[in-house]
Amino acid sequence: MLACPSIYSSCFIRTLFVSLVILITTSCSIFHAPEKKPTQQPAQFLLHKMHEQQVSSSQALLTLFKTKAVQSHLPKQTKKAVNKYPKIAADILLTLDKNAESQSSIIELIEQKKKKQNTYIYVVLTMYPVDGYRLAEKLAASDKIDNETITTASLRAGFDPAIISPPTAANNDGYRIVPLMESASITLYNQTENASADIQFKAQNDTQWQQGLALQWEPIQGALSGSIVYLKPNTQYEVKVSLSENGVLLSEEQYSFSTRAESPPIDPDKIYYLSEIYQGGQLDIEALGIEGNANGWAKIIGDGVTIQAEDGDKSAVYIGRQNYIMLENITTKGGFRYGIHGYKAHHVWIKGANISEFGRVATEYRKGKGYETINNTGLINYDSGIYLERSGVVVIENSEIHSPNGKANSWEYGHPNGPNAFQIWGYHDTEAYRGQYIVRNNRFYGTPEKRFNDVIEGRSNFKRSGAFVRDSAIYNNYLAYANDDLIEMDGGQANVLFYNNELTQGYCGISTAPNMIGPSYIFHNYIHDLGDERGKEWTAIKMGGIMTRPAGITNVFENLIITDRNGIGASRVDNDDTFWVNAQNNIFIHHDYGSTSGYGIYDKQLYEASTFKNNIIYNTNADIPLARANIDTDFYHPLSVSSDTVEEILNAGNAFKLNVEPKFIIPNFSQVNSAIGNQAAEKPVNDEATVSPINFSTLNVGSFDNQDRYKSYGINNDGLQITLSGNTWKSVPYTTIVTSETMVEVDVMHTGRGEIIGMAFETDNKLSYSHLFKFFGSQKVRDQGPKTTKVNEFETLRFNVGQYISGPINRLVFVLDYDDAHGSKVPSASFRNVKIYDSASSDTTLPEQSETEIPVIPTNSVNIGILD
Repeated sequence: MLACPSIYSSCFIRTLFVSLVILITTSCSIFHAPEKKPTQQPAQFLLHKMHEQQVSSSQALLTLFKTKAVQSHLPKQTKKAVNKYPKIAADILLTLDKNAESQSSIIELIEQKKKKQNTYIYVVLTMYPVDGYRLAEKLAASDKIDNETITTASLRAGFDPAIISPPTAANNDGYRIVPLMESASITLYNQTENASADIQFKAQNDTQWQQGLALQWEPIQGALSGSIVYLKPNTQYEVKVSLSENGVLLSEEQYSFSTRAESPPIDPDKIYYLSEIYQGGQLDIEALGIEGNANGWAKIIGDGVTIQAEDGDKSAVYIGRQNYIMLENITTKGGFRYGIHGYKAHHVWIKGANISEFGRVATEYRKGKGYETINNTGLINYDSGIYLERSGVVVIENSEIHSPNGKANSWEYGHPNGPNAFQIWGYHDTEAYRGQYIVRNNRFYGTPEKRFNDVIEGRSNFKRSGAFVRDSAIYNNYLAYANDDLIEMDGGQANVLFYNNELTQGYCGISTAPNMIGPSYIFHNYIHDLGDERGKEWTAIKMGGIMTRPAGITNVFENLIITDRNGIGASRVDNDDTFWVNAQNNIFIHHDYGSTSGYGIYDKQLYEASTFKNNIIYNTNADIPLARANIDTDFYHPLSVSSDTVEEILNAGNAFKLNVEPKFIIPNFSQVNSAIGNQAAEKPVNDEATVSPINFSTLNVGSFDNQDRYKSYGINNDGLQITLSGNTWKSVPYTTIVTSETMVEVDVMHTGRGEIIGMAFETDNKLSYSHLFKFFGSQKVRDQGPKTTKVNEFETLRFNVGQYISGPINRLVFVLDYDDAHGSKVPSASFRNVKIYDSASSDTTLPEQSETEIPVIPTNSVNIGILD
């Protein structure tokens, strides 16, 4: 939380006032405002150069095309077309200039060029890479232009002719809704750029509608598209769509959909225990003929048997083309290329898997890159823990992928090659089964010495059919240790959501280069401590390529990014590093300071359609905000100039909450005051006078994570005290929603030895350091909560846990961590009279303002980074 506990306190007023003054007086000198004109599409850039150089003839244009200023700026396809057909390019530009860039004038020009229509279409499409598909659609409507000519020209320009005609929605009614478990995408086809669609939604049994984020223009398919997030699984929803154009309401429609359940329907006659069907070597599910259907999936349960691939087995588990398959609690070791491999399958569910020791080991290195043997000509690459090749409608959850046999090279030897944890290619042959991946609650990680190439790696990244393709959600995952990207979202990215993830130790965090359809969403992630095996890094979020591989928008909301180099950074795709982004309410803190590093936003091309709002940006080395972007009104959050706030963020990490004005709240995405999906469950009112201490004798006491080594504990006769000894971590079930008023009271006694003695407030059986409170101990962890001052004597500790974490929890963890315990030095720690209740002392009244104080703009506390 902020140092001033109340957002209305006088110290907050002074901080806000000083911040605003500094922003006004220093922005010209320290904020690195762009000096060049924002990037437009090539045709618009060339028209700008014509006016700048006062060029008005075809011959003068031919000279202008050859200048370095033009040649260095044009995307690859445009430069090729202009250089090969300069007179045609000049004719197109002069026509556009004369007719105020009217597309109808270009169509008339092409209609007149009977023998050269193919070439004219080819050149003009390269000049409008973002709007080209809609332009081609208008050309196709002309009865004077042959459709085969348009198809041929489109292919020459690098366009996909299949997208030129208006796409058919899944239900033939002009829209498509694709629900996942906790989200749903909505796409309205046959729209124009001037149209807008407002969204409201609610669970069927609710009475109050919630505001969603408006749908966004998607120029490739001529659609309005977007996502609703933080929904409940297996729930019927209704959605209202209000369609307008140029501010005039055109229609209001209401649709319904159901989110997917958190488990599939299982055919009771198709439940297989691994010990009963596995005979050693590869588990070949296709050969076994195991398969379910939509009404009853087949399920294979791991019951303690490890699948150990033998030499020559391409994978430990082969799913093949089998559909409606669920693998639960499967452990695999080995696999020449893969742990689990499927090919053109659909409806696959992998839960609780543990996958390791897969892939090849290099015995030969050439220029730093690994080969299997001295005789091999192919690099070791694309070995995967899981590879569901050209497969769709998949869930991968609660799984660990780690410890590959091989390792990737670093960028020191060129682009990294080597294994990945999960390889994604969601382009199934059947359109209905494409994409629709849910990847959640997993831990995919290498080690400092054995790093993945990418942790999650996409195939066919430069195609719309690549990587996740569409309608997928990747959330609540831990991704670590890559020599390239921690995840590649590249490709179509049509309503691909990446949220609530922790990323660390990679050369780059998230790659979106290129985004070829969109919109995609990156929100509530925590990206920190990047670096490959050399300690080198580029950027937390990598973007580029919308002119050469057009063209989708990426939304970046409320992420916490603390790295050495850049937050959002440009990278080249076919020599084009232009990107299209909407970034709001993020925190970017960086430590390096150089010509291309240390920037919250590093946007070399300054694409005019990108927007940046209310982001905290700060460079700790320069002690100022650094950004290269289109810096406009509300670009910076006022606290971007507060070094005290930055220090507080660095200390609090993912527990920090950002105060934002109401106008910057992002509908449905911003999680204000810990409301999950704006539908937080009602919390019972407990105060200090009414709450009773926790009775441990009535609860199921279990081991926590992999920390509980001694497993030594006792509960006293009245059940109000638990005592741990040795190295013991115990959890008990306890469900509540932590708010800013949640208090914890506990009596603690210990023997004066231990690395960590404290409590954690968790949502699963994995330790989150932001949820751990150390009361005593020698180990350096996040310093939050009270400390004990006494030994061998109970001491009452009382603290506001809501200052540090928020949201639902479902277990309490009691911690005695001491790895060196032995003999007579075994430590112990006791916790008794544990109470959790709401503070009754919350004061929300506004302080009186003196004549010298400025009025305060109301603000909301918004969760930044991973939601707890």
